[in-house]
Amino acid sequence: MNPTVCELRLRPIGIIRSPFREATGTPIQAAVAGDAEGTVEVLEEFARGLQDLEGFERIWLLYWLDRATWDGQLVVTPYLDTTPRGVFSTRAPSRPNAIGLSSVRLVCVEHNVLKIQGVDVLDGTPLLDIKPYVPRFDCFEAARAGWVDSATSDRVVADSRFERKE
Repeated sequence: MNPTVCELRLRPIGIIRSPFREATGTPIQAAVAGDAEGTVEVLEEFARGLQDLEGFERIWLLYWLDRATWDGQLVVTPYLDTTPRGVFSTRAPSRPNAIGLSSVRLVCVEHNVLKIQGVDVLDGTPLLDIKPYVPRFDCFEAARAGWVDSATSDRVVADSRFERKE
């Protein structure tokens, strides 16, 4: 299959609710979001798929960064740096496919609603998928992190640099 002619169709399975209404001031990653609480409202038709999820301490949320823009720039200045970097070496929301990924703490499951902590996502963000965080597979202790290993910024919240301008 030629990826340049492949058409993908994604269907949200729910919506993420959080206290963050705009990018400015939102934690830049779940690891620095502290106890910021939110919920994940899974559409009723997918609720049965939440069975057995409550036994996991953390989950991965995959979502659509619906308020980020991409203007074709493949080099961006990430929140943790002042040096422009290739977009694929960053977690900047401004990217060719606006897919976000966060590992959040799962507090509880109440039918089709997940209560979460450590949320770093804007309120109303469309949820694409949920996967369990499995330390045996998802934690690589000695992994190198490229330019991030030497980043000097201690920024923990976003500014408006990647927001959609209306």
